[in-house]
Amino acid sequence: MRTIQALFLTLALAAPLSVSSASAKALKVAGPWEITGIEPAQTGYVFSRLQVAETLVTTDKQGALVPGLAEKWAVSDDGLTWTFKLRGNAAFHDGTAVTAEAVAASLKRALAGVGVLAQAPIAEITSDGSDVRIRLTKPFSALPAYLVHFSTIILASSSFDAAGKVTQIVSTGPYKVKALTPPARLELQASGSWWGGKPGIDEVSYLAVGQGETRALMAESGEADLVFSMLPVSVDRLRANPKLDVRIATIPRTRILKVNAASPFFDQVEERQAVSAAIDRVGITKVILRNPDLTATQLFPPAMKGWNVATVRPLERNVAKAKELLAAAGWRPGSDGILEKDGKRFSVTMLTYASWPELPPIATALQAQLRQVGIEAKVSVGNSSEIPARHKDGTLEMGLISRLYSIVPDPVGTLLQDYGPGGSDWGSTGWDNKEMQGIVEKLAATSDPDARAPLQTRAIEILQQELPSIPVTWSELAIVSSKRITGVEVDPLEVNYGLSAIRWAE
Repeated sequence: MRTIQALFLTLALAAPLSVSSASAKALKVAGPWEITGIEPAQTGYVFSRLQVAETLVTTDKQGALVPGLAEKWAVSDDGLTWTFKLRGNAAFHDGTAVTAEAVAASLKRALAGVGVLAQAPIAEITSDGSDVRIRLTKPFSALPAYLVHFSTIILASSSFDAAGKVTQIVSTGPYKVKALTPPARLELQASGSWWGGKPGIDEVSYLAVGQGETRALMAESGEADLVFSMLPVSVDRLRANPKLDVRIATIPRTRILKVNAASPFFDQVEERQAVSAAIDRVGITKVILRNPDLTATQLFPPAMKGWNVATVRPLERNVAKAKELLAAAGWRPGSDGILEKDGKRFSVTMLTYASWPELPPIATALQAQLRQVGIEAKVSVGNSSEIPARHKDGTLEMGLISRLYSIVPDPVGTLLQDYGPGGSDWGSTGWDNKEMQGIVEKLAATSDPDARAPLQTRAIEILQQELPSIPVTWSELAIVSSKRITGVEVDPLEVNYGLSAIRWAE
């Protein structure tokens, strides 16, 4: 096995523009995220995490909103106009100044696209001196949190061609793009003009490596200084290596089964509840994740205060109950034990992907557990893009995904996207709940915690009962760094990996 893994590593490093071709003093970073394009709504998270691009608002390590390119912001008394005052010393990588006009133009483009801004009730984006003003059609307290999202990264006008298509990433971060070879390689160098000062290391070389064990071998061999998203089985071994440091943080990310609630397999709530009852979450977290505290008894983990509700009945395994629910939904065992109804076998395809390396083994475990209640789930490991594509064309049956709930730091942003009419690429499919939609609209209109608390509780109760997304496990992020570097921190919200703060240890 190690020989095969070593072969993967050799092939990865033999590709053009290899890590070793970068400067000997480049910070070598490996992660699972491929760069399939440069459209911000698609892969903007890579450029924001690696500090190439910035947004108006960002977060600290506790999830609080803090200044990004906007040094401060305020809302009018009627809640309809937000004003963002820009930093006076910010410049784009092409040497042009960050003006309110340029920022407004970048945000207008994001608003017209498929990112989260389209979910906000925005009437107009304008510039006024050094201020950017966003006028709303109705109060929307979550707007600053939406401006943390990677699809709202601010790009210079030189990033676009005459038709408005992104042809290069020219932004404002401490690093600028030196070379990009999609989908695997990104070479960065210090921009020389960052408002926050000079980064500790001038060059960064990023390599996308899908195999988790290959990334572990890169950390052990010194081919990578900083490696993200490690499998627990690799973490146990890497912790024993005196040349490496391992850091783990619980993150607001849940592994869920995204099911098509409009399909004949999951259109009844009893069917979705049966799938949930068939899942041995404790076994999966103990054996695969090596941490039973990650058992997802509800959608949001305990760290998300106000969104993990102690009063809801926890999701638990109950095989007998699962069989009862399936029988109540009209499913009967066939000759081979697989359930049938109206001449149709309960046989579905479970899509997943390997960029989060724990997903395929979890999918295999779920396959065996669902088989025990008469459901045949055929696992298909492909690209993550296949799931949103199948969501859009209506052919998705079931997908095991890893969903980050701080992609907009206010979870209301994700709820609006995931459980609104028609659902979303990574949210519900074929599920339309008017009560849920009304609750989320009310949550979005206020920042008053007293007004929000009962609404949040009711939202969780609906999701726990209806299960348009079936929680499997919560998540933690493991990163491994060489002791050649210092200043490494884990960002639990996965907004910014703080590469500019890293220094060589010698």
